[in-house]
Amino acid sequence: MRMDEEKVKAAEEEETWGKETVPKVIRIVSTRLSQRDLISLLLVSPWLHRTLVSYPSLWLVIDLREMNNAGNRLVAALSIPRYRHVREINLEFAQDIEDRHLELLKTKWLGSLQDLESLNLNGCQKISDKGIEIITSTCPELKVFSIYWNVRVTDIGIQHLVKNCKHIIDLNLSGCKNILDKSLQLIADNYQELESLNLTRCVKLTDGGLQKILIKCSSLRSLNLYALSGFTDEAYKKISLLSHLRFLDLCGAQNLSDEGLACIAKCKNLVSLNLTWCVRTTDVGVMAIAEGCSSLEFLSLFGIVGVTDKCLEVLSRFCSNTLTTLDVNGCVGIKRRSRDELLQLFPHLMCFKVHS
Repeated sequence: MRMDEEKVKAAEEEETWGKETVPKVIRIVSTRLSQRDLISLLLVSPWLHRTLVSYPSLWLVIDLREMNNAGNRLVAALSIPRYRHVREINLEFAQDIEDRHLELLKTKWLGSLQDLESLNLNGCQKISDKGIEIITSTCPELKVFSIYWNVRVTDIGIQHLVKNCKHIIDLNLSGCKNILDKSLQLIADNYQELESLNLTRCVKLTDGGLQKILIKCSSLRSLNLYALSGFTDEAYKKISLLSHLRFLDLCGAQNLSDEGLACIAKCKNLVSLNLTWCVRTTDVGVMAIAEGCSSLEFLSLFGIVGVTDKCLEVLSRFCSNTLTTLDVNGCVGIKRRSRDELLQLFPHLMCFKVHS
């Protein structure tokens, strides 16, 4: 009789463990897993499938990065009830995603995209302005939009974006080489709360377009102008209007002078500044940055031959407690640039080379 009671008790404990303890553990562990790992777990057992699906917060992301047949996968995923309130879709460098797939989403699963806040179409080169029109018309709450390396996108696509998505705060147009100043005008007029903008290699832009952004988008915290050699001080000086700016990439800004850099030094909150190959810069400009931007943690002077040890001494005076990354490789005018010599000036340095 006693053995029977012990068996019953053991069975009850096992049932409690299965119904209460295991789901709690699964819930805690599952929040630390990638979406792809979660999908793999769904296949382990029907019980685990039911448990995981019962947690809506686990299914707010669809991650199809670098996957083949991504268009059909996306359409299939959005047909599943657990993705009815998806917040983020990542299709970075995914294969086989075209405008027609976005049209299918709009036709069949419009309701599932109403809460979407982040859409990554980086490297999806078969998406055109038409695709942007289709997908943005289904995502009124979109806040983050990235479409890096897409030469099919033009001002028409940006026009659809600003018309359909009113809440964008993070916009990546890196490598969209066919957008013109009209796009920057549209962005400036419609996204004055914009916090992050990446215009890397958008080579058809001019001072006039950039100035529209700098005048109207005063909330910018991150601005990437990498590999854009056509801008001049006329635009660079207006970067000083961005009082909240923390990240600025000016790599390859061949027309940036010390005068322009002195204006940028008014951005007191700057933490990261890339001046790689800013060949007109001298000690004067770097010293202005040192005095104005005393919170700098990252600075690259790579390839600038017009700077000397003098600018490092001033940098050390104002930024020695904050700088953790400093690249002076190729700065032939700086003689004291060995690891040990730099650590004497900047004791918190951890990275000495940004470019290879």
